[in-house]
Amino acid sequence: MISALGLDLGRKRIGVAGCDGTGLIATGIATIERTSFAQDVEQLKQIVEDRQVQVLVIGLPYSMDGSLGFQARQVQKLAKRLAKALNLPMEYMDERLTSYQAEQLLKAENRSPSRHKALIDRKAAALILQQWLDARRAQSRSSAVSVEY
Repeated sequence: MISALGLDLGRKRIGVAGCDGTGLIATGIATIERTSFAQDVEQLKQIVEDRQVQVLVIGLPYSMDGSLGFQARQVQKLAKRLAKALNLPMEYMDERLTSYQAEQLLKAENRSPSRHKALIDRKAAALILQQWLDARRAQSRSSAVSVEY
């Protein structure tokens, strides 16, 4: 199995999620309050080493029409710098509505989204990583099926 780290890159915070050893379940593990690029990298390096991460999965905020807007381009710039600094490959995952979904999950737990911004970022990162894990599993199943006959 692969050890992946899901990242929800924001201007103020980075939501971080990891997957279990089986690669089935993504969970939020940290929220990094952004200070400087160097400090952000140091915090991520520690997580990468502890979890033996092999790939970064970055949430890319496409516009609702599927285009890449200003925020998506900012995320791409930061993602490329992080991947290079961490010496890891990266893949993008469409993150449209993940923050909204994370807020809905908080509301279902009777928690105020406005008081739990860091938790929203962590949950959004977990949703991004879960989508990636599910897509990988579906892809490997479909390629296994085509090989069988």
